[in-house]
Amino acid sequence: MKIRKKQGENKKCCSCTRRCCLLVVFLFLLVAALLIPHAMIRSYGRYSFDRLDTIPPVYCAVLLGTSKYLHGGKKNLYYRYRIEAAIRLYVNGRCRKIIVSGDNGTKYYNEPRAMKEDLIRAGVREKDIISDYAGFRTLDSIIRFKKVFGQQQGIVISQKFHNERAIYIGRSYGIELYGYNALDVDFYSGFKTRLREVFSRIVCVLDVELLHTGPKFLGKKIKV
Repeated sequence: MKIRKKQGENKKCCSCTRRCCLLVVFLFLLVAALLIPHAMIRSYGRYSFDRLDTIPPVYCAVLLGTSKYLHGGKKNLYYRYRIEAAIRLYVNGRCRKIIVSGDNGTKYYNEPRAMKEDLIRAGVREKDIISDYAGFRTLDSIIRFKKVFGQQQGIVISQKFHNERAIYIGRSYGIELYGYNALDVDFYSGFKTRLREVFSRIVCVLDVELLHTGPKFLGKKIKV
């Protein structure tokens, strides 16, 4: 009886050990899935700049869209700071044209139109603004920058964490892309956005490295 009991205890120990090993492997893979895409994309931050005098001038920049207002009608600081950065870039001669790229999902929601109107109000000439209504995702905006608008070099305008991902996409597709970093929002206001960015980076690396995902729409080429 004692021998049988001991054998049963040994089996339970082996089962617990296997579960522990599987849990360790799972946690390791989970951490790797989070950290590796983050590290890959963050390394492209060396191509993004906070100061105008350190960024190389280009013919065309791409301003990445976001909603002008948050739920409840409050102004979106991400939007405001991107618009201000685009104006500084243009006024200081670091770009001659600006592509405003964003979501145009419904007639009531049109990111490119809102950005264009605000840039014109700030003094950017209308003929120097090109609207990209099919920038549904960052990947769409950047790939279309090359394949639809014919740009091999450019500056992307957004917050630094977003620029890093955009530059990673652009340089993976052969675009000499730099970033001009708009002001960021405080930790409390931007917590949800930063949390989404963790998962956006995982999806981004999968799209670029494994799935080779293209934009939702391409269409005819547009001269800038």
